[in-house]
Amino acid sequence: MSPQQSIAHYRIIAKLGEGGMGAVYRATDTKLNRDVAIKVLPDSFANDPDRLTRFTREAQLLAQLNHPNIAAIYGVEDRALILELIEGDTLADRIAAGALPIEEALPLARQIAEAVEYAHEKNIIHRDLKPANIKLTAQGNAKVLDFGLAKALSSEAPPAASPASSPTLTLKATQLGVIMGTAGYMSPEQARGKPADRRADIWAFGVVLYEMLSGRALYRGETVPETLASVLKDQPTLDALPPEVPPHIRRLLVRCLEKDPRKRLQAIGEARIALEEAPGPAPAPAVAGPGRAGTHAWRWAAAGLAAGLALAAAALIWPAPRSAPGPVYRFSVDMGPEASADESRTAAISPDGSRVVYTAVVNGANLLGTRRLDETRTTILPGTENARWPFFSPDSQWVGFSSLGQLWKVSVQGGSRLAMGGTGTRLQRGASWSADGNLYTSDGTQLIAIPASGGTPRTLTHPEAGVLHRGAFASPGASGILFTLFFTNATGPDSFKSAEIDSLNLKSGEVRKILQGGYSPQYIPTGHLIYQHDNTLFAVRYDARQSLVEGTPVAVLDDVEDSHSLVTGPSRQFDVSQNGVLVYLSGKSSRPEPLMWLDASGSRALVAAPSQRVVTPRISPDGKRVAFSLGGDLVVYDVDRGSSTRLTFNADAAYPVWTPDGKAIAFSWATGTGWVPSDGSAPPQVLLPSAGFSSPVPQSFSPDGHRLAFHQGLGRIDHRAVFTVALQDRGAGAPKAAEPEKFVETERSAADPMYSPDGRWIAYIAGTLGAYQVFVRPAPGAGGGGQVLVSTDAGRFPMWSRTSKELFYVNNAGIILAVPYTVNGSSFLPGKPHPWSQQGIQLNGVNYPIDITPNGKSFVATLAPGVSGGQSNLHLVFVLNFFDVVKRLAP
Repeated sequence: MSPQQSIAHYRIIAKLGEGGMGAVYRATDTKLNRDVAIKVLPDSFANDPDRLTRFTREAQLLAQLNHPNIAAIYGVEDRALILELIEGDTLADRIAAGALPIEEALPLARQIAEAVEYAHEKNIIHRDLKPANIKLTAQGNAKVLDFGLAKALSSEAPPAASPASSPTLTLKATQLGVIMGTAGYMSPEQARGKPADRRADIWAFGVVLYEMLSGRALYRGETVPETLASVLKDQPTLDALPPEVPPHIRRLLVRCLEKDPRKRLQAIGEARIALEEAPGPAPAPAVAGPGRAGTHAWRWAAAGLAAGLALAAAALIWPAPRSAPGPVYRFSVDMGPEASADESRTAAISPDGSRVVYTAVVNGANLLGTRRLDETRTTILPGTENARWPFFSPDSQWVGFSSLGQLWKVSVQGGSRLAMGGTGTRLQRGASWSADGNLYTSDGTQLIAIPASGGTPRTLTHPEAGVLHRGAFASPGASGILFTLFFTNATGPDSFKSAEIDSLNLKSGEVRKILQGGYSPQYIPTGHLIYQHDNTLFAVRYDARQSLVEGTPVAVLDDVEDSHSLVTGPSRQFDVSQNGVLVYLSGKSSRPEPLMWLDASGSRALVAAPSQRVVTPRISPDGKRVAFSLGGDLVVYDVDRGSSTRLTFNADAAYPVWTPDGKAIAFSWATGTGWVPSDGSAPPQVLLPSAGFSSPVPQSFSPDGHRLAFHQGLGRIDHRAVFTVALQDRGAGAPKAAEPEKFVETERSAADPMYSPDGRWIAYIAGTLGAYQVFVRPAPGAGGGGQVLVSTDAGRFPMWSRTSKELFYVNNAGIILAVPYTVNGSSFLPGKPHPWSQQGIQLNGVNYPIDITPNGKSFVATLAPGVSGGQSNLHLVFVLNFFDVVKRLAP
């Protein structure tokens, strides 16, 4: 295919090459003003719609790969792939010039192994790993190309050619008896036409590493069939390796090149670990001493991760200077069943490195848990209900947190929480507690200083329209506040590529740009600024007193969870203590559970698997669409078509409620209760403005749509009441709301009001966090009857069946219970609750996690972690002696 002068908004500049999988062109992205590579697919695709559909699906999967050593896929346009343009030679070009010196070969091989390991963890196999598919950048780094495209493209097999550079062989990729790959790098099982798994990539990696070190092809015949025959029958030998190749690398090659995949190295991560080892004998363990953070860490691994927290902390809490770098240890720690990832900030470590605090869900309530690193016991901090964005005081004795626009603190030993002030908006996301006695935070738009002892907030910055200041960090001993600046008109997955890190001088008020393309800054005592971009942590030398960057940023850690949005602001899924302990949430540990259909038999079916956590799913009256909050915005998902419509932008939206006719949705908004057409044909409007402590949270409409039931806080987070409001004069826009009427108020909280299908009753919950019960009483105007207790144990989230006399709720274990009921005159008579299914669902604090289908036969919900493939418990990653990592990589 000869492309036109442009494809979509990409202007073709020149042809770069051509192979069995299509021609590659250099092009300019006219929207983002950057050069890209475009792979135009062969003409044979035009008459194969099935293959085009599968290609698009595979390309969308591959676009999720985000790793510094993997060339990115930017998008799909018609019959073309839009790819990251990598300048420079391929590894094949480099090997053609001779064997690579070992000091060059091993670091490149480690980068290749890291790229393959990252993809394997996402269940993506390359299938065609070879030197021609690996680019070498101007900085000397490896970039793996065409990840998984052997499957995505699945073109017809080309004719036999030179085995060393033979094009990729791909026949119907989803069938057995197929050959996929390149002859000289195919595993024996691929050469036999058997299905390829990750062990085929390990074989190819071994061949590539051998060629890098020897400068010679491992398998080479005069034709492709001869090469394949050699792969099947000839035992690989390592005679051509130079003598300086260390014994452990030779052992690695032997393991990678086992013909029997059952005896072959089973995980590429083991190859990466071997490549990280220094040549020669391993050093003897260091003698234990109070001044070495790493001296106890070797015992951590031996004793197991849970006990290791206790052992490692003994060294961490006795910091002392050391003249030589200590060993760097990295451990993934199971934080227990209560631990829960938060899309903005999951964990923080105390400045002295002795304690971690993290978000947890206990009996359906969002709380904070804390654990000393020299203990295995977790303490749930009372008084932290609805807590988010935890942070520590400079002396490590207090935990601060945000809750509904208010900043609070609680002692690390427990006790009553104390108010410290707030911004009055739910967009307030935590704070940085400075040694000068102030909390530095944001109201969602500008930076705010609040005295930690309580007092009047003081505005520090006044950004122009369309600019937001968030993510403040107070640098110890510095005169400035670091923060993230980003633009409200930047949307989509690239919204934060234009973000920048700025510094505010507290004395002069001057704002200075520090660097472009980063967010979530933190200054560390090594004299470095660390920050995040996508899933990678970067470090750069930084003069904190003059607010000046020195040198070029370098990547120091990848796979840090990144869930930023314009609503939540920059995520902060990492934290570093003042003595060099890093804690972070891995992207692998926080993959959200997909949205599932669940029936009474326990069978499950996928509804949607978005990249962010689904909050408050609600099914449309016709059962064909699901509305939910995703990344702080309201989305309507068409189940049959698999398409999404975004209804709000930067709205901090949640709790969608369908009108009975399905034409509009009410939802909870930062400024009140919103109203928006369900097809997105008009922007949202305010239905009920916020009044007092919090915004009204809508839950259900009466069957005629003339009244809305909602709950609202009354002065504190543990005191909510249920209201109803009459709606009138609904025209083209939102209806007019009358004065709300209080429906029920108890001594503690009442919430989650749900109208029955006939409009006669309202089910709701009342009680305290962790001890709510489900009640029913007549709806306004229904007359007669009083309050009736429905649940027999703690229960939340009442739901009515539209097709049977049943009321459902969820207990604190996440089990759905069904309650049959009868009505005798004005009396509501509940039966005995019984489990509807033994399948648990994922509880998410106060957010409604579930909804019932119109036919009453199934529910939509996120299931308990691990049921649909996720981890059973949340894991945090700890890195000891992180400062030594930074100083080595960014000297």
